[in-house]
Amino acid sequence: MYIYNVTVNIDESVHEEWLTWMESHILEVLNTGRFTTAKLTEVLVEEDMGGKTFSIQYTANTREDLDDYYKYDAEKLRGDGVKKFSDKMLTFRTELKVIKEFYPTSVEN
Repeated sequence: MYIYNVTVNIDESVHEEWLTWMESHILEVLNTGRFTTAKLTEVLVEEDMGGKTFSIQYTANTREDLDDYYKYDAEKLRGDGVKKFSDKMLTFRTELKVIKEFYPTSVEN
């Protein structure tokens, strides 16, 4: 499993508009069929540059799904946000490969 993480710092003057737009954008990304889930989170560390920072984490089952997203979908979908918020946001992306997931075990008293 792979996580495609997009971290965005958005100017406070447009962050509410961006959040509304982001909800539909996430659905567009999911509707490519390359990802199984997405999480939108707010980063709780204050940035020196100001603004609000968010992380969007898309989960892909395979590396091929992620590569296909880059090949067929990413340019157009990234361009939509750049056109709308270009000078009001800073974005960076990371890829994570899930090695193993852990869950709590039941503890008997």
